[in-house]
Amino acid sequence: MPTSSASTTDSAKPSAAGGVQSLERAFDLLERMADAGGEVGLSELSAASGLPLPTIHRLMRTLVACGYVRQQANRRYALGPRLIRLGESASRLLGTWARPYLARLVEETGETANMALLDGDEIVYVAQVPSKHSMRMFTEVGRRVLPHSTGVGKALLAGVPDDEVRALLARTGMPAATEKTITTPDGFLAALAEVRRTGYAVDDNEQEIGVRCLAVSVPDSPTAAAISISGPAGRVTEAATDKIVPVLQQIADELSAALVSQNQA
Repeated sequence: MPTSSASTTDSAKPSAAGGVQSLERAFDLLERMADAGGEVGLSELSAASGLPLPTIHRLMRTLVACGYVRQQANRRYALGPRLIRLGESASRLLGTWARPYLARLVEETGETANMALLDGDEIVYVAQVPSKHSMRMFTEVGRRVLPHSTGVGKALLAGVPDDEVRALLARTGMPAATEKTITTPDGFLAALAEVRRTGYAVDDNEQEIGVRCLAVSVPDSPTAAAISISGPAGRVTEAATDKIVPVLQQIADELSAALVSQNQA
């Protein structure tokens, strides 16, 4: 009985931030699993988190029972299907918050505006406001693409360490969507270095011939996010880029401030 009481007290122990420590640890483990591609072993989680194996095992058992994690036949753990509903709902809400900012982006640039997240190894589009031009780009909200051929993918991965980017590319492969798609890890890492140097990313006919996309990350977003504009290459020229990028960066900063404020409310 004393042992059981001590265990309960420990699991409900307040954290330094005033929260519940076991909850913070559980969410930290889920995020570490996502960062690792969605599937890990207990020893890997222990090494990454610094928590003892018995603590991790207890937390994972609870997450499995709730459906947020599942145990594989090889005894490794994977993110569970119940997270999908939570993620989809959160993505829709994030897209709703972003739409007024994307609408301003369309007004000021004339091109279709998008918002995308890095979800595991893929890019998922969560919001779009179309251009008013008769010739405009359209990407279905909810569409998933590989990051190596998109401007938003470059913008999001520019902040990720090179070794993690290489690991992601090894998992996804780098199929060519067009003859201009970057298809080598070294080439993609060089493109990411350019994103870090200039502060914005370009998809120059790499996802679809005739289409150019400019993208920037949303700084300090609660989850990795980027916004972009896309349009015909004949309109999104080098000269237009010089005018569009400062607008993208300003709106990304304003969206970031709104999201951070919402997250703290």
